[in-house]
Amino acid sequence: MRWVWVFAATAVVASAGCKKKASPARDPLRDALWAELSPVALKNCTIKRFGSANDGGYLMCENLIDGVQAAYSYGIEHEDNWGCELSTRWHVPIHQYDCFTDDRPACAGGNFVFHDECVGAKAETIENQPFDSFANQVAKNGDAGKRLLVKMDVEGAEWDTFLATPDEVLEKIDQLPMELHGVGEQRHIDLVKKLKKTFHLVSIHFNNYACTKGKTYPFPADAYQVLWVNKRLGVVDEGKAARVPGSPPDAKDAADKRDCQPGA
Repeated sequence: MRWVWVFAATAVVASAGCKKKASPARDPLRDALWAELSPVALKNCTIKRFGSANDGGYLMCENLIDGVQAAYSYGIEHEDNWGCELSTRWHVPIHQYDCFTDDRPACAGGNFVFHDECVGAKAETIENQPFDSFANQVAKNGDAGKRLLVKMDVEGAEWDTFLATPDEVLEKIDQLPMELHGVGEQRHIDLVKKLKKTFHLVSIHFNNYACTKGKTYPFPADAYQVLWVNKRLGVVDEGKAARVPGSPPDAKDAADKRDCQPGA
């Protein structure tokens, strides 16, 4: 059963002594993206949080990880607790990509391979920083055709990256936890539709560092984590409601800030 997104109507009070409350601004592209981002429930997913307790933690189906041969972690900054947990438990190499940090996170007992490169739609240099496509990076590491896990949090580069990725490359990704940035462009809708051909959308959670206070209605924030599970693994449960944003094991990205999940 899909999660049914409900546009919360804003009441207009006209009684004496009460000011009218303006309805939130609507945008056709945001409304269309919201409608596409409709998660489903799976019969065979044991959901678990991997990585950090707050910002830097991502949900995945723990029971669907066995058999993965390599993992890719995009957007490192100062830590990669997600990659460390996966590498030490499943003994897979974690290919880390980030061209904007000098930090090299350590992981006792893990296998980190750091690449001083960013990901994008193609091989190019932007502001003296090297970029390459996801497909090229996988191929250069000898991982073409292998079953992969991919985590991506790259501040907006995700849209063009995966729009440029061939479907046959996406098909090898078992699970794709990622953070999406932005809510109002046609390419956002195009990518979600593309990913839904290969993956089930299992979870969505809004980043409370990016709450917009109604400015991006119906989205409560313009950054949000999603979990995509490959359709060759996930089995939809039509009789079960999908996860509600903010329900355990979700956690606030900013522990000390007010949350902004839908209905919160």
